[in-house]
Amino acid sequence: MKPQLLKVSNNLVTSFSARRDNVPYVNNRWHYHAEVELIYFKKGNGTQFIGDHIKRFRSGDVVLVGAHLPHYWKFDDVYFEETENNSADVVVIHFNESFWGNHFLDLPENKKLKVTLERAQRGIQVQDSVKKQIGKLMEDILTAEGPKRIILLMEALLAIERSSLQEKLLSSIGFRHDFEESENERINAIYNFSLANFKRKIQMEEMAAIANISPSSFCRYFKSRTRKTYTQFINEIRVGHACKLLIEDNISVKQICYESGFYNFASFHKHFKSITGKSPLTYQKTYLVK
Repeated sequence: MKPQLLKVSNNLVTSFSARRDNVPYVNNRWHYHAEVELIYFKKGNGTQFIGDHIKRFRSGDVVLVGAHLPHYWKFDDVYFEETENNSADVVVIHFNESFWGNHFLDLPENKKLKVTLERAQRGIQVQDSVKKQIGKLMEDILTAEGPKRIILLMEALLAIERSSLQEKLLSSIGFRHDFEESENERINAIYNFSLANFKRKIQMEEMAAIANISPSSFCRYFKSRTRKTYTQFINEIRVGHACKLLIEDNISVKQICYESGFYNFASFHKHFKSITGKSPLTYQKTYLVK
């Protein structure tokens, strides 16, 4: 992948950045930065890309993204409509791993904190048991002053560490990213076109035209940078959309199959189970019980 380098704004008054976003289009492109990112989606649903991992994000989710790990939060289209019911509410914290001193993480008392940040190099999806607690701590950071800000951040990170047996690492261990800036627009064009057209059959010739390379070169290009074929990639997007529809529980599973871009129910069932580990009905029942 060839993401855009993002320079996180900071100021001389605070040692790390904390902000609240109420719009869905802040940094909504494939990017990375030198800072660790802790993000809390208090309100908002969409598709998240972290390294080579794709999944749905939804209200209440908390994710810790390590330094230099490419990521992209694509909110659903409804959040770009100007209605109060579909407004986003996201708390985002950026901090440099050494902002508290070059040797702070090497202290024996901070071993678990250091391990958590190392694990974040693959992206950490925080599980249900501590999401609300961490979200509250992050909101408190927005209004805290002085040393209290740093203490609250440490409490949030330690809460993630305590739930490490439940947490899910996102990007694969073998993922490697290439920061050549010249191809930013190409990968963003591929992502945006795929997200806009996944409900229909996409021809490789179309994708090659978007990437401005030949069809055979496109297949090699995409796999060399994502460690997956374009077919695997588009099926993950389709399954993510199916998950959204299953959660909403408004239409039948068979309708969801076709609404998500699959034209064969057996194929839909196979890909859904391969990606989520559950059948569509089991996934739906599990979520509705929660």
